[in-house]
Amino acid sequence: MNTLRLVLLAAVFAIAPGAAPARAIDTAAKHAYLVDTRTGAVLLEKNAAEPMPPASMTKMLTIYMTFERLKDGRFKLDTELPVTEEAWRTGGSKSFVSIGSKIRVEDLIRGVIVQSGNDACVVLAQAMAGSESAFADEMNKKAKELGLTGSRFKNSTGWPDPDHISTARDLALVARRTIKDFPEYYHYYGETEFAHGGIRQANRNPLLYKAMGVDGLKTGHTEASGYGLTASGVRGERRLVLVVNGLSSDKERSDESARLMEWGFSEFDNYTLFKAGDVVESAEVWRGKAAAVPLVAEGEVLVTLPKAGRDKLRVSVQYQGPVPAPIAKGRRIATLVIEAPGAGKTELPLLAGDDVASLGFFGRLTSSVRQMFAGNQN
Repeated sequence: MNTLRLVLLAAVFAIAPGAAPARAIDTAAKHAYLVDTRTGAVLLEKNAAEPMPPASMTKMLTIYMTFERLKDGRFKLDTELPVTEEAWRTGGSKSFVSIGSKIRVEDLIRGVIVQSGNDACVVLAQAMAGSESAFADEMNKKAKELGLTGSRFKNSTGWPDPDHISTARDLALVARRTIKDFPEYYHYYGETEFAHGGIRQANRNPLLYKAMGVDGLKTGHTEASGYGLTASGVRGERRLVLVVNGLSSDKERSDESARLMEWGFSEFDNYTLFKAGDVVESAEVWRGKAAAVPLVAEGEVLVTLPKAGRDKLRVSVQYQGPVPAPIAKGRRIATLVIEAPGAGKTELPLLAGDDVASLGFFGRLTSSVRQMFAGNQN
């Protein structure tokens, strides 16, 4: 009674013999993180939780918070915001805003995303919080709310500051949340050029100009950070998010990010093991009106696996059983464990697919007697 049960499930795929797992990949980037957004599978992780200067990739959070205000109505795309002297004097990359002018929110968004304009970024920060330092406080609150665990922001732009840090994992999370939470505004990250004040500038994201399905997000570069990029791309039903930082040149950033993104798409794919409502297995029931209860997943069981390593897939169900009745439909009963080389271990809950009522007094008595005789025979 109440012992751990392990059930190995039959192989799901017909695989060509001799297939080998996908090879791990290294990168010249000091920090790297590559994740499949649909399954959450991490395909590449290098110093991904180590603090680093995020440079202009910081601006993704500033834009996230701008998108929030658009969605809740505090901003409209044609809302005009004033340019202060502080914003106008901001150094680094610029949108060349004019002091004393008013600029539409939509133009400021494009100025930040496409032109990486520090001045446009400060205009937005001041409009949202009154000052850039106050906005940095709001950024840190938002970072905690989003689940960023290794970030601390001192400004809205990524301007060098020894206390202004993030991680590759955190930046990937900001990118994923942007794509998920604001599909109606995400398209700005895919624009390749924008002109303001008669000055036209091209988007610095090198992957936007390659035919590989990339539609965002943001570059970064300072002397301390090196060259970095947070990028996302789609092929079919898959979307990947890549973060690299600490590369030595603009060319290395372009070549290395393209190589890693291509590797993620070509070496891995997503596979449906079970559809929503499928019975995965059944669990033995103790003193119930049914001898077993079907186990179902909460939804579709979709996993990311190396294309060349599927023959090593191992799927099992673990539960403490027999499970005593009564059992309510939807109650968590077991755990589905999925393991494959190059993909680590994934654990998902399995729920009772039906209600199982308890036996009456005589039924419980009969069950106990049967159990006692079964135990004596062992």
